[in-house]
Amino acid sequence: MLDNLREDADSSPFFDDDDELPNFLEDDEIEDEKSDISLFKPITDLTPGQRFVIVAMLFMAVCLIGSMFLLVTERFAIPYF
Repeated sequence: MLDNLREDADSSPFFDDDDELPNFLEDDEIEDEKSDISLFKPITDLTPGQRFVIVAMLFMAVCLIGSMFLLVTERFAIPYF
């Protein structure tokens, strides 16, 4: 029974040594040739309204994180009445 399994495994096309391995370095070279402007392409394709919403949400997140940091370090305290 095990001999049949070994024969099946040896005859499988997944274990062919004749196949050439893919060259993954070629893809990296192609990506390096792209300009840096393509990095900002998704942002520049947005409408001005969409960009404003993203910037407003980023501003609110920075303000919230900064306020939390000030509260945790006790540099800013909520007054008690």
